[in-house]
Amino acid sequence: MEAPFPHAGELAALGTAVCWTVTSLAFEVAGKRIGSLPVNLIRLVIAVFLLGAFTWISRGRPLPVDASGHAWVWLGLSGVIGFTVGDLCLFRAFVVVGARVSMLLMTLVPVITALTGYVVMGEVLSPKQVVGMVLTVAGVSTVVSERRRNAHGGHERLPPGGILLGLAGAAGQAVGLVLSKYGMGSYNAFAATHIRVIAGCVGFVVLFTLTGWWPRVRSAIEDGRAMAATGIGAVFGPFLGVSLSLLAVQYTEAGAAATLMALTPVLIIPVSVLAYRERVAWPSVVGAVIAVSGSALLFL
Repeated sequence: MEAPFPHAGELAALGTAVCWTVTSLAFEVAGKRIGSLPVNLIRLVIAVFLLGAFTWISRGRPLPVDASGHAWVWLGLSGVIGFTVGDLCLFRAFVVVGARVSMLLMTLVPVITALTGYVVMGEVLSPKQVVGMVLTVAGVSTVVSERRRNAHGGHERLPPGGILLGLAGAAGQAVGLVLSKYGMGSYNAFAATHIRVIAGCVGFVVLFTLTGWWPRVRSAIEDGRAMAATGIGAVFGPFLGVSLSLLAVQYTEAGAAATLMALTPVLIIPVSVLAYRERVAWPSVVGAVIAVSGSALLFL
């Protein structure tokens, strides 16, 4: 699809990285107060109404009723995989290892995307792409192997369970992005996001009903600070961030978009230091830069 102005897709991808920096920090705050599960559902419900209001104003339709069956099936599947499964793991990783490390693990999305293309579609990786994958994995490994100060003044490694949760979140994002591009085509990006968010909500409703976790949601709503953080995360996450990510893949190659969106781990470092007084060691900064550089090399 032709971009409305030069580099529209690239700018949308960069905007996505900024949005995800804000939303990851907001959801870390909310998740530590009320738990990652209620945050997941509440932010999607907020996003459903935000997207409905926006598309009503911009398109004259509060719901994506003009979408084809093809779009509903593939965007819906993308929403369940990306939001219900992927973000369920990612948000728990926010609580276990923090937003900075969790978002660094998301630099593996282009790597997973490239490997998926190789296995499923037989896409051949160039030597440069292989080098990029090695650099990305090396950068991520540098950070996840760091020892951080614990509550008792000692040092300990990052919890393996949190690392696995972050990896699962990256896999969900990679698959969801590919399915989104396939399902969206030339359809409106915000309406496509609306379909994904609705599907994600349905997935969580089923999950909460089967597990009997609805009382957790009621308790979470009573926490004003957590709800404020969740609201901020919803605006910059499933509303603006995800919509911009779909605009990015609509107007430029999915790989280039994924590379620019992977800049979040670098953007989040100064915010973590200034706003949260997090002590970030130099090896972690170097590891983040190496990971993002390797991710960029995959598709540039």
